Amino acid sequence: MKLLAALLLAACTVPPAPRADPQPPADAARLRVRQAGIVIGALPTGPSNAITDVAGVAVGHATVVRGTAVRTGVTVVVPHSGNLFRDKVPAAVFVANGFGKLVGSTQIVELGELESPIALTNTLSVGRVADALVGHVLALPGNESVRSVNVVVGETNDGFLNDIRGRHVGAEHLEQALRNARGGPVVEGGVGAGAGTVCFGWKGGIGTASRRVSEFTVGVLVQTNFGGALTVAGVPVHRTLRAPRRQRTGDGSCMIVIATDAPLGARNLRRLAARAFAGMARTGASFANGSGDYAIAFSTATSQRIRAGAPRSGGPVLANPRMSPLFLAVAEATEEAILNSLFAARRVSGARGVVEALPVERVVALVRGR
Repeated sequence: MKLLAALLLAACTVPPAPRADPQPPADAARLRVRQAGIVIGALPTGPSNAITDVAGVAVGHATVVRGTAVRTGVTVVVPHSGNLFRDKVPAAVFVANGFGKLVGSTQIVELGELESPIALTNTLSVGRVADALVGHVLALPGNESVRSVNVVVGETNDGFLNDIRGRHVGAEHLEQALRNARGGPVVEGGVGAGAGTVCFGWKGGIGTASRRVSEFTVGVLVQTNFGGALTVAGVPVHRTLRAPRRQRTGDGSCMIVIATDAPLGARNLRRLAARAFAGMARTGASFANGSGDYAIAFSTATSQRIRAGAPRSGGPVLANPRMSPLFLAVAEATEEAILNSLFAARRVSGARGVVEALPVERVVALVRGR
């Protein structure tokens, strides 16, 4: 009788339908580079090892995932909590390769100032996000009479995993990212503007890191979507660990946002931004013809002086000889931020196929073996 009952129970039990492409749970554990035991560079990090270690800087994401083909979003970096149009911060842009769309860059080059949060998204959603960011700035109290504003929006192309022609990022997503913006630890990997990106043939995304130099902090946030030969802490892991999806030579882009509380003017901020690409190069980036590689750097020192009651103009800036430690800091932070974007990202199935997550355990073993 027991055997008959067991057979009847088995016959009546319907096995769950297998998923054609199962996704890992959203809370699956992924380690940051340092949590995995890999130390990049020599300088100390800030408490969160993130761009938000620069006091006042906040980061927010809105991730747009729908059905099997929409994998995109928007990420914002907010230099301070005040009205940025009224309390502008010194800023600069450096372009390593200009195959991209960076709205608002020419006014930064001309005036050396940033007057809006920095938004990152996908290539074909830049216009929609820029329009939404204009609306956000105009609606701020105190801006009722503003008739011109220079918003800043960057991008990478997430068209392999995302239905990019659908332009699925809208004003509601920008506002959500701004509402979500906060200091402290930053969510990394396939979130926000990194939801659909690919890096070195593995799942890329958002990554961040910071470095301390004397009394100053340099923080970096990246949106990784480029190709090359992956190198981790100087170890050419690409020779052993080949990505299932190899990016074409022309694939790629990387947006780099740099914040510092060091008192720098636009000229030295541009020099700082240029050195970020030393860190990107250390990861094995190819800097291909079709790669849009941009760095935007800003200093919060002026806004902090204003909040302390100091006048808007004036105040000392660092002399040129004091820049060298900051150059090292931004290179180290950029390298680690890129690797954090890979270590944190998870496997994603999207519009045109699947992109696997970097197998962190194998990478760690390769690095330790060398």
